[in-house]
Amino acid sequence: MSAVPCFPASLLEGLAKVLGECGSGTDISRIIASCGWEDDSGESTKWKRLYALFMARQSQDRCANHILSFIRTFLSPSRFVGRQDEFDAHRRELNAVLAFAGLDFGADGEFRPVKAAKTIPEAEERARVLRSKLHGRPIHPEVTRYCRAELLQENYFHAVFEAVKGLFQRIREMSGLSLDGAALVDKAFSSERPHLAFNTLRTETEQSEHKGFAMLLKGAHGAIRNPIAHGPKILWQGEDDAADYLTFLSMLHRKLDNCVPTDFGGRG
Repeated sequence: MSAVPCFPASLLEGLAKVLGECGSGTDISRIIASCGWEDDSGESTKWKRLYALFMARQSQDRCANHILSFIRTFLSPSRFVGRQDEFDAHRRELNAVLAFAGLDFGADGEFRPVKAAKTIPEAEERARVLRSKLHGRPIHPEVTRYCRAELLQENYFHAVFEAVKGLFQRIREMSGLSLDGAALVDKAFSSERPHLAFNTLRTETEQSEHKGFAMLLKGAHGAIRNPIAHGPKILWQGEDDAADYLTFLSMLHRKLDNCVPTDFGGRG
């Protein structure tokens, strides 16, 4: 990592206070030793001890790199196995502080640059994770199957892209077809000779429903996948878009759960 500019004292204090709640004094001592730091702060309060160490280390290094290295080690996801909620809570608080430095600490334990926040409400808004946006929304396991790595990194832009690709991969697997996009949907859910059916297709209402959901599938390709694949990432609306798109894709997967192959499926 290139040299990270020194953090102001107020930001170091904020980081120290958050990290002071992330472990015991023994935990802090162990991480300090593993980082090769000398602890001559003389402080017993956890956050004051960390603040003194951070100030001294940054003054010596003339950069904040070792501060970030300490955070990465202290908040390693492996330390919180079985305590996901606790890890997420610590990370949200940490990111509310880091937002002022233009940094974000991801769920994978790595730092990423973001646009620096200028106000407290802006920083707190940045600290919200997709989990809170999706609270109460049942996300189909087939959605996360295809974008688990991207969600872990909180790369929402590419998470949605991979999830849409996964939707069409599932249709290929169910139908035995090798097409993609609108061509795949038209063939798999044809009105005349469908490979897959959303219902029995016996009534006009069921036929209308079948056509409607086929149109929604085509819309997922035309309105989500193509714009994401070809549009600039700067236009992406982040967590709000991701939550809405993933919920929509979940609904489509639930409809696919109830799809059945037809007699036309093996006839080309």
